Amino acid sequence: MKNAVPATSKISKEAKEAVQECISEFISFITSEAAEKCHDEKRKTIGGEDVLYAMMLLGLEQYVEPLKIHLAKMRTVRTLRLLSPRSVGLYYIGLGLVGLGL
Repeated sequence: MKNAVPATSKISKEAKEAVQECISEFISFITSEAAEKCHDEKRKTIGGEDVLYAMMLLGLEQYVEPLKIHLAKMRTVRTLRLLSPRSVGLYYIGLGLVGLGL
């Protein structure tokens, strides 16, 4: 949150807690839709595609394409880790994943 406001600004503890509550509700809202899709399809595990589908249903389509790209990159890195754990760092840079905490 600090990066979104001027350096001279302060964010109260109450404001941080309010934003955290909103984020939690947002995640719960999307997860509920994804879980419903899985239930309808008689599956127990929510996958990335289920979350993207839920976001489309909820009118958040502008976020779906960037998240599809990110999901594909994460899967590529996971595969590369299995194939060659030592060289994954080089692939992080090549895929533009540096700084994403992967």
